[in-house]
Amino acid sequence: MAPQPKLSPLQEQEARRRAQMEAKASKTPRNISDEEKALRKERVAAAKEALKNSVGLKGDHVTSGRTALKTYLQRLNEKNQPDDARFAELIEAPFKAPPKRNTNDRRF
Repeated sequence: MAPQPKLSPLQEQEARRRAQMEAKASKTPRNISDEEKALRKERVAAAKEALKNSVGLKGDHVTSGRTALKTYLQRLNEKNQPDDARFAELIEAPFKAPPKRNTNDRRF
């Protein structure tokens, strides 16, 4: 393998820019079926409804659950979406308090 000549910072920047342009030009658009669109619309509506209904609740589990729902809505266009069981957990998270931990404190 032949060693590559050292590039100046300007040449490195230009090479990165050209590589990005080539990757953008060769990118194929993603086709989303009507079934996926309908499922996505249902999930978005359910997530927004859960956010709306959990406004007045208090607790640590509420804030973390609402944050998870908000990040789900922000990342809708990513390829990896949660399955139905995981999505159901996301919807229930603000309303379902976690089980209390048993402690061995023996205070009288």
